[in-house]
Amino acid sequence: MRRIPLRLRLRRTRGRLLRRTAIAFLVLIAALCTAAVVAYRLTDIPEPHPETVTQSTVFVDDKGSYLGRRGPVDRQEVPLSQVPRYVQDAVIAAENRTFRTDDGVSPRAIARAVLASLTGGERQGGSTITQQYVKNALLTPEQSLSRKVREALIAIKLDRTRSKDDILAGYLNTVYFGRGSAGIQAAARNYFGVDTRNLTVSQGAALASIVNIPSYYEKAGSDPTVTATLKARWTWVLDAMAASGTITAKQRADATFPAFRFYPPGQTEGQRQYMIDVAAKEAADRLGITEDQLARGGYTVHTTFDLALQDATTEAVKNLRADKDSKENKNGKDITLHTAVVAIKPGDGAVRLLYGGSDYARQPFNDAVGGAVEAGTALDPFIKVRLGAPLSDLQKTAAPTPLKLTSAYATVAANGLYATPYTITKITRDSRTVYTSHPETRQVLDEKEAYFVTEQTSGTYKKPSLSTSPTQKTPTPPTSSFTAGAGGGITRRTVWSTTLNPQLTLTVALFADRPGEKKNTTVPAQLPNDPPPTESAAETAARIWGLATAGAR
Repeated sequence: MRRIPLRLRLRRTRGRLLRRTAIAFLVLIAALCTAAVVAYRLTDIPEPHPETVTQSTVFVDDKGSYLGRRGPVDRQEVPLSQVPRYVQDAVIAAENRTFRTDDGVSPRAIARAVLASLTGGERQGGSTITQQYVKNALLTPEQSLSRKVREALIAIKLDRTRSKDDILAGYLNTVYFGRGSAGIQAAARNYFGVDTRNLTVSQGAALASIVNIPSYYEKAGSDPTVTATLKARWTWVLDAMAASGTITAKQRADATFPAFRFYPPGQTEGQRQYMIDVAAKEAADRLGITEDQLARGGYTVHTTFDLALQDATTEAVKNLRADKDSKENKNGKDITLHTAVVAIKPGDGAVRLLYGGSDYARQPFNDAVGGAVEAGTALDPFIKVRLGAPLSDLQKTAAPTPLKLTSAYATVAANGLYATPYTITKITRDSRTVYTSHPETRQVLDEKEAYFVTEQTSGTYKKPSLSTSPTQKTPTPPTSSFTAGAGGGITRRTVWSTTLNPQLTLTVALFADRPGEKKNTTVPAQLPNDPPPTESAAETAARIWGLATAGAR
């Protein structure tokens, strides 16, 4: 039998092979499509991870300036309506310029990621904003092909079932910006000291630029190299916004590179924790919850504190130090000088200033509210008067706290009207007010006796006069100053310096201690004699008083 050449056999069967190949290819495509459809239908949108929905509680001063936070994650959720449109557009320009029109995924980025996984190449990025939100908030950060495929399926389903605004809001509230900031609100405060709604075009573009490499860019403003690199990316983002028409040519021309809060924080940041400790305890008590629940609750606690005065006080007292050449120090006693400063609004009780120590990290104990300090002659003006509760115990204690002594003199300044000290004006959550404070007052001292107490101090105190001179808009409140303490001469152990008028009462307390005979105990020690402690206390009090009352003149 004659053998047919292979070439002829292939020519005769070519059509059949092509048909079979085409059918196999179509079957494969159909199988893949069916698998994709089945996988899509079986894919559920998971709930966000607990840590991505946990919010911290933020504390602000009486003018709304940021004090600090409490909570496991520095994050506070804000609705998209509080994020200026140009800030939204800046993030889109920096991270995903097709966000408003795409289907939630970038096929090109997915193809690169699949190819890299199959070939063992370098990991690929380029995810859309929707994919980034899915990865950050809904999935684990695991780098694998299966997770990347699931991420894409969830992103597609998310894009089809939720609005772009909902997705963008979720992304902005969970993406990491560096400096410990999870979400746009924490970032706005940590980088610029403002709320999200107050961000400028330039600040918004800077935050959008930081998202790319947050751990590197968080040093912007303090590291020249990092700052220069960020500025180049900031320029690129703004140029893209101008080119797309999301900002005007004038807005682009007016944009200047913003100034950043210094990072890492300075010493005053740690000192503020004394205030936050007191305010957090009071806020939790007012809401009837634990401090842990408060920290995770996403509240904004508005305090009575004056942050500018607090920081100025920190500077005013930082040079007060124990005398290294004193006899006790030379004998290896390790004398520690303590300074506590409290300012209260008489007749109201609002605590305006609370300096509890130089460094919270080294000494978390708050000398202003917890330090039992020898009173000595500071209590003498109260000896011959009748005090009602809760000040009636003052005459029975030899070591009141600086807060309690200041509260007593504030009562005198208010003509015998005692006001319970408080540090919280209101608490809000999700833009709703959940607590508002009201001064708690009671008459605990007769007005004549209150006047008698002031006469026992400097003798300069006079009853308020409503008369004014032709050039005065408001009467100048009478002021009294009083410096006293425990011990005398070169054995002075405590010095109190109090200044008061009907608008403010301020106390500076200086005292020293050294390690006791038993472990983890301290005993009173002699204050440094150079300069004289009474002069140091009086001068420091006068300096802080001038800072506190400068705006009232």
